[in-house]
Amino acid sequence: MTHDHILTLSCPDKPGIVHAVTGIFAKNSLNILDLQQFSDRTSERFFMRVHFGPAEDTASLTTSFDALAAEMQMDYQLRPVAQKPKVLIMVSKIGHCLNDLLFRQKTGQLSIEVPVIVSNHADFEPLARSYDVAFHHLPVTKETKADQEQRILDLIREHDIELVVLARYMQVLSPTLCEAMSGKIINIHHSFLPSFKGAKPYHQAYDRGVKIIGATAHFVTADLDEGPIIEQRVARVDHNLTPKELVDEGSNVESQVLAAAVKWWSEKRVFINGHKTVVFN
Repeated sequence: MTHDHILTLSCPDKPGIVHAVTGIFAKNSLNILDLQQFSDRTSERFFMRVHFGPAEDTASLTTSFDALAAEMQMDYQLRPVAQKPKVLIMVSKIGHCLNDLLFRQKTGQLSIEVPVIVSNHADFEPLARSYDVAFHHLPVTKETKADQEQRILDLIREHDIELVVLARYMQVLSPTLCEAMSGKIINIHHSFLPSFKGAKPYHQAYDRGVKIIGATAHFVTADLDEGPIIEQRVARVDHNLTPKELVDEGSNVESQVLAAAVKWWSEKRVFINGHKTVVFN
């Protein structure tokens, strides 16, 4: 897949979009390897993901798609499959999601680069070092929050970061940072939103005697835990499990859900559609 590419696009829905897009590929003698599309009748928007190739150069396609985008009010992106996006991971004192993401990246399960990790605690610096990833310990208080987040933005620019992943980063991001990285921050929430918010969600679940637990990966917005949901998964539990065992089971689900969300995002399968997402998985 050295010369394969991904086209992603969204635009107001209307007849003729698929014909126009596929016609450009046919004109340039390019093979469509996979095509997924969705027309949202509520938002009246159209979404498409096309895996095509081989193409050593997409300059000729850019001219054609620029003209089509102007005609159809279309947002589009062409990206080589082999190009790995750069991801900054943020974590606090709970490390299972961080460790899982680093392992998947190291073993090729996630096609991403992780040049830097940021934490408000120093606990996982040895883990970062073991994966040869730069670690920045940036403590935060109410008084230093603005300066700390400015340093994060500096690191994002310095490393050409395309996505920030909150791998159990237990601090609320400011509206300033959320706006600066709008649509480019993914968080893992340790329950089904909006149930069992706040501290010790698994203990709350234990007290209520729940029969399933789960986790939610979503984009971050200035409205806490209200961003568009990318993925949710569950695990069945029963009365035999202690709060500690619920935490352990929940940790596994959190890692799986966050990894799936990052993988799909890196493969250009996730589209923001208002308060929701379209995910071609």
